[in-house]
Amino acid sequence: MRGWGEWLANQGGVRRGGIQRQGGVGAEDVMWPLLWVAVRTYAPYITFPVAFVVGAVGYNLEWFIRGEQKQPVEEKSIFELREERKLAEITDKDCTKVLSLKDKLEFTPKAVLNRNRPDKASNS
Repeated sequence: MRGWGEWLANQGGVRRGGIQRQGGVGAEDVMWPLLWVAVRTYAPYITFPVAFVVGAVGYNLEWFIRGEQKQPVEEKSIFELREERKLAEITDKDCTKVLSLKDKLEFTPKAVLNRNRPDKASNS
């Protein structure tokens, strides 16, 4: 019984040594499309295990090269620093000395156009 390659050789067109024999379909002409169809079809089943193995090896290699890492000293978060600063400001102040409401109103900005307030518009 003859193999697939022999059958194609008898059909003509098998490339040997860069020279193509008489016209026809060669073994390479049939096998490459079949190979690409198989690769395209089974790509998810092949790439996931390969990626998993490469990732695991890389992870362990990196851990081996770096060695054990010491835990960094815990620093206070920005929120904690802000809360401590605000607490320190409050404790340094005398909370009984507060500006009166009249003093506070003195610093409020005046409206750009006092047209809607006739009592204020006459003063300008």
